[in-house]
Amino acid sequence: METTKLREDWDLVVIGGGITGAGIFREATRMGLTVLLVERMDFAWGTSSRSTKLVHGGLRYLKDGHLLLTKASVEERERMLKEAPGLVEQVGFLMPVYRGTSPGKWSLDIGLLLYDLMAHEKQHQFYETKDFCTLTPHLTRKGLAGGFRFFDAQTDDARLVLRLINEAVTSGGCALNYTAARKILRNGDGQVTGIAIEDTETLEKNTISTGAVINATGAWGEELHPSPDKKRHLRPLRGSHIIFPSSVMPIDSAVTMVHPVDNRPVFAIPWEGAVLVGTTDVDYREDIQKEPSITREEISYLLEAIHTFFPSLDVSADNCISTFAGIRPVLSEGKLSPSEESRDYVVWKDKGLVTVTGGKLTTFRRMALDTLKETRSFLPPVRFIGRSDPVFSPVPDSPQEDFGLSARTWRRLYGRYGKTADELVKTAATADLTTIPGTFTLWAELPFTAKREQVRHLSDLLLRRVRIGLLTPMGGKEYIKRVQKLCESSLPWDRRRWKQEIKDYLDLWRQSYSIPNNTK
Repeated sequence: METTKLREDWDLVVIGGGITGAGIFREATRMGLTVLLVERMDFAWGTSSRSTKLVHGGLRYLKDGHLLLTKASVEERERMLKEAPGLVEQVGFLMPVYRGTSPGKWSLDIGLLLYDLMAHEKQHQFYETKDFCTLTPHLTRKGLAGGFRFFDAQTDDARLVLRLINEAVTSGGCALNYTAARKILRNGDGQVTGIAIEDTETLEKNTISTGAVINATGAWGEELHPSPDKKRHLRPLRGSHIIFPSSVMPIDSAVTMVHPVDNRPVFAIPWEGAVLVGTTDVDYREDIQKEPSITREEISYLLEAIHTFFPSLDVSADNCISTFAGIRPVLSEGKLSPSEESRDYVVWKDKGLVTVTGGKLTTFRRMALDTLKETRSFLPPVRFIGRSDPVFSPVPDSPQEDFGLSARTWRRLYGRYGKTADELVKTAATADLTTIPGTFTLWAELPFTAKREQVRHLSDLLLRRVRIGLLTPMGGKEYIKRVQKLCESSLPWDRRRWKQEIKDYLDLWRQSYSIPNNTK
């Protein structure tokens, strides 16, 4: 993303480079506003690269009575499937029904029927036991009374954030990672007049003039804007996942499992050539500024679900490729269990400072529009866009020349990189238009993103610009030398810096993305 020159004054400053901030940034630039986005860490570093990768309505929200949230989520899912093929894709889900367990067949059928009505299309079907077992042959048959197949969608959450940011920058916005908002500046009446920012690594400071600041920092929101409701505060909840090779968990469709201990839904989902299993839902009591990581208790919890539903696969922690954990921003009175907390969002206003927090990845666009409406009185007059306007810039249905790549690969590239996918392929060496083993990622994506997307550290590149840090053994350790050779011309690092970056990345991976205490 080519950044525009850092001006002294902006119509709007957005703090937070996750999905919420990126969505606001994109919508605001499409409205013609001058917009600066700042992110204290890397883009999508927080919750927005650590989700379950689902763009979904959320069947469990129906059970909890949140009909409007589910309806909005289903509508947003359908919109993104149409607007961002290759980035947001349909995924089949299997939901087994066991005798004597809850929820039962009829309650599930009613919930899925409501799901279909919201999508304006019948997308679910019940299969008797024999037929259901052909869809997922490794599932335990003990007590099985058949099951449902329905459809939701999935994404690469970090690439979703980056596409929004890249297209906003193309529209004239400016985005800075590793840039912290140090202070909101106000006049004598308390009205916002600007913001003090600082590069967290070079320590370069700037003071920006603006009449509107949106705080979209998620679980970190109260650091800048304490909750105006003294009874409700942000409750950080950790959701952790484990990733296995598809050879260890050979499933073609996602499977919804009801955990035997607490009846929470746990998913096993094919993703990017691997299988992701999650998520947990526990209070996060560590330092919120540090990289979160899974605990051994959470690993045991997820493995128990796998062993209950897939006993014949004999899956163990030793089979795991990687782990990751994220922190959900949930506004709470502290009375409910983590799983019962609402995933809806709230907006607070304070004389030019507008905070949005809560919510879920799927509804980022609605959150963006609602937040900008609340900010309207602090902005210059602009044409507000409607919900029906497309979020993403259109891309070609197919390239003028395929360069030997399949239609599926081009669909994936256009989804992740928009129109710049053509440049990515045209400037790549033929040998780099092959996939990294065990993934769908092309080698050519590494130097392209390293050059264009403000990569400061090797972890930015391997954990968020591409996902090989999650999808290959030991975070891609065996590929590091080729990564260095590919990216040396794109990153301004000397030999000593490369050595340090590799060490720091592998240390981080062992600490936060491996099985705890794994020293392999």
